[in-house]
Amino acid sequence: MEVAGVLSALFALVGISVIVLVVLGMVRAARAVGAKAEDLSLRTKAYTNLGSQGRIATTRLRLRSSLEGTRDALNAASSQDAQVGESMALLRRLSEHAAELDGQLRVLEREPDAARVDAKLPELRRRAERIMHAAEELRWAVQDRQHRFSEDDLARLSDECTQEADALRHWDRPRQADATAGTDAGEAARSTGTGPTGPAPKRLTTARWPTADEMLGFVDRIRRPSGEANSR
Repeated sequence: MEVAGVLSALFALVGISVIVLVVLGMVRAARAVGAKAEDLSLRTKAYTNLGSQGRIATTRLRLRSSLEGTRDALNAASSQDAQVGESMALLRRLSEHAAELDGQLRVLEREPDAARVDAKLPELRRRAERIMHAAEELRWAVQDRQHRFSEDDLARLSDECTQEADALRHWDRPRQADATAGTDAGEAARSTGTGPTGPAPKRLTTARWPTADEMLGFVDRIRRPSGEANSR
């Protein structure tokens, strides 16, 4: 019974967790759909209304686009650069101000008094410009930082590739070393009389001069063709 009760509690906990996850997913999907629908409505107002309603819609669209672009840039850089975390904290604070300003613009959008709308809208647009400028500074700084890191890494990689290419082109160095070693060995062998040409001819060390007959026989052997000498 105790085991069955524990299993029942586990199954119930798992079921509740699954339900919670499904509900959260549905809420996120609904928010995403609602945001897209609202963006479409704002674009329609911005392009079709030329008065204060169009200016309010344009301001809200620009504010959202600026913050979304900055958020995307920081999220992409945060996985590679830990220092971007401070920028993310600043962006969250900017998003809070932007949400507050968007609410005020939404209220002003429903204001029936045109004079009040014309009086309040310039101030709200100036605040929107300040928020967008701050978000753009963060976005551009992160982009410049990534570009600089990429350039530095590419420069180091290019230097390494150049060094490797130079090393690969030196294929004749071992041959030159072998040839030099062979030349040195040949010179040493000739100097010691053990080279491939055989021992150096020895000088005559006898003290007497050859006789006339010996000289004539030596000359005769020199003048005689090699074939005749071998036949004899």
